[in-house]
Amino acid sequence: MPRNAPAPAATARHRAPRRLDGLTNAEREQPFTDDLQLLVQEEAAAGTRPDQLELFAPGPGGRFTPLLGGMPALEPQSSLDLARAWYRRELEQARRPLNTIESYCYDLVKLEERTGPKTIDRITRSDIAEFLGLANNRATRKRRLTSVRRFFRFLIDDAHVLTEDPTEGFYPHSIQLRSPVPLFAEEQERFLAAAGEDEPWSLPAVWLMLRLGLTRGELLALRRDHIDLADPAQPVVYVFYDEVTKRGKERKLAAGPEFAQIYTAYLAAKSPADLLFPVGFQAVNGMVNRVRDAAGITKRVTPETLRHTFAVDRAKDGADEKQLLALLGLADDPRNRDSVRRYLKLAEPPL
Repeated sequence: MPRNAPAPAATARHRAPRRLDGLTNAEREQPFTDDLQLLVQEEAAAGTRPDQLELFAPGPGGRFTPLLGGMPALEPQSSLDLARAWYRRELEQARRPLNTIESYCYDLVKLEERTGPKTIDRITRSDIAEFLGLANNRATRKRRLTSVRRFFRFLIDDAHVLTEDPTEGFYPHSIQLRSPVPLFAEEQERFLAAAGEDEPWSLPAVWLMLRLGLTRGELLALRRDHIDLADPAQPVVYVFYDEVTKRGKERKLAAGPEFAQIYTAYLAAKSPADLLFPVGFQAVNGMVNRVRDAAGITKRVTPETLRHTFAVDRAKDGADEKQLLALLGLADDPRNRDSVRRYLKLAEPPL
């Protein structure tokens, strides 16, 4: 859902508001009883409550009946095809990207082609091993493992129809990350100068990717009320995500007087109503290519190149591994740590 509140107030959504009685909404919702045994029993029941209740309504005999298009209820003896349909609806309700949903469901179709008409409780580790073994390369195997693992975690953790995970014990291959090729300082200045001679939106878009490390998707999600210009000398850029699963990527980034001037000039020229850059992904790619050619830069430059350049420059300024993860909105996991170590290595003094 789009956020229409001013950016400075956006951080308040992470704080529980206190009422006149001194209690937060969360505190007011806490269960209370004089009998501690009843409280323990209530909390235990809450812990076993299915997360999938929004998909079902209570039916006769204590069973749940589906709310969706006449689909049968999900059970351990359900077919993989039915379970996939329920899983797809779960992903759609979580507002996962369409390409992610299609990718997961495609892999589950391929799994069903391999296992045949088995019920979900009869799929074994051997079935998973054969399915992964048919992958053409490491990247495909990793994607397949991710798809089936998340599917079975849904069946176990959310739907509560299975207790054993047949994907347990399988691990993805380690895929070596390529070393990025950042823009040098002189190339950055030429790139910014060429962006200033391009379309009105090119310079602010390039600046945000090159100087703040925004991804292409984050750039296109920016809205006018995500930029705080209350202090023109210290503007703030808020990076928000609509998807709950990506809220960990949200961050508050300090810009500077240079961006304040660029941004003010852009507003005077275009005055966007809501989205700062109402264009598509390919328009960003085309703009970056166009600016690269105008700047006379021969190396390959993409929106990701600008983000790599930002990260390397911050590493040169002294940012450590943890700080780079925070600046880039990356989760602290082994693969992302390997990613930022590339920037730290490039930032080392020459031998």
